Amino acid sequence: MTTLSSDSPDRLRAELVAELRRGGWVRSPEVEAAFAKVPRERFAPEVSPSAAYSAHDVVVTKRGPDGRATSSISAPWLQADMLEAARIRPGAKVLEVGSGGCNAALIAEIAGPDGLVVTVDIDPFVTGRAGRFLAETGYGQVKVVLGDAEHAAEQHAPSGGFDAVIVTVGVWDVPWGHLLAPGGRMVVPLRFSTVSRSFTFVREGDHFLGLNPTVCGFVPCQGAGMLPDQEPVLAGGAVRLTLESGPALDRAALDRALGADRTELWTGVTVGHDEPFDSMHLSIAAVDERFGMFWQDPERDCGLVRPAMRWYCPALITRDSFAYLTIRESCVREDDRRRWEFGACGHGREGAGLARELADHVRTWDHRLRDRPDPVFTLHPAGAVVPPPAAGRVFRKRHTQLVMAWP
Repeated sequence: MTTLSSDSPDRLRAELVAELRRGGWVRSPEVEAAFAKVPRERFAPEVSPSAAYSAHDVVVTKRGPDGRATSSISAPWLQADMLEAARIRPGAKVLEVGSGGCNAALIAEIAGPDGLVVTVDIDPFVTGRAGRFLAETGYGQVKVVLGDAEHAAEQHAPSGGFDAVIVTVGVWDVPWGHLLAPGGRMVVPLRFSTVSRSFTFVREGDHFLGLNPTVCGFVPCQGAGMLPDQEPVLAGGAVRLTLESGPALDRAALDRALGADRTELWTGVTVGHDEPFDSMHLSIAAVDERFGMFWQDPERDCGLVRPAMRWYCPALITRDSFAYLTIRESCVREDDRRRWEFGACGHGREGAGLARELADHVRTWDHRLRDRPDPVFTLHPAGAVVPPPAAGRVFRKRHTQLVMAWP
């Protein structure tokens, strides 16, 4: 009888599959078999096998000059969830946008020898690495394409289109709808007004319905589809703001504002432990074009800010001022359980006004939308006539229009 050590890849692989099943991310025998077969550690040689098989951790494979990740292998839970959403079957023809190698191997394992897997990336480092690892692990049939997926995918589309399109980078638009076969699915982490959600798009007449919007974070895409965000970095790199539209931001003025006095307001709106409030982001983005995100580097506390969360923290941003969501423990308890109260911190010339408006947005969400069903998302061609929803917003992009509408 062979006993596997605790850090044996075979044992780690089996433990990962069991955890993914318990978490509900693996739901089909096809996806389970793929995770049980693909040697994940071979695609992530820069980390230990235990790190490669951690269900919730991303493996960064390349960073830019600013230290931010430009390529990574997604966390297994998210890979599994996206593969299940794509409903890949044996013989399927699949396009992957963003090449890490590992996810393409999982797709190839599910699609089988009669399937077609095309993976496209703009970075030669990424495609070179992916091609090498795929060949070494027995998935040399995957077609690895170096190019900008905005255009390069089209020349590799099979007759009749792809059965699934899986995007593994954060994108601002969806130019691949015309490459999809009838009945096919696109799984896309889409950005709109700095919010990110992974959608499963299915065709519904002349547009797509966006199913299962999932909170997510991905390395941003490069090339023609690059995100249009402005991202001033403040406090020597400790703080970053993100705004998609609006006037050009004055980084120096924003930096000065951060170091000056702030306005702090509290809303009376509370949240309990593990109680979701991601719909707040959507409700503010629907009504305020100044909506953006506030980020704090977890390794660099400048002592000037107290955001409600370090990543994806809602903010209102203007040229020289901003206000962000903050939080403190509330004196109000529910069934003797701790709760936290939302507030707003404003900085800069318009900081006090922005803090008041952000606090009002939080109260509006609490009163009108917090307990309502989630909004419905649809994706339409850029040239389509789309009436604005009674409650929601149309996010206009280059190729498409994303409509967010509350029932």
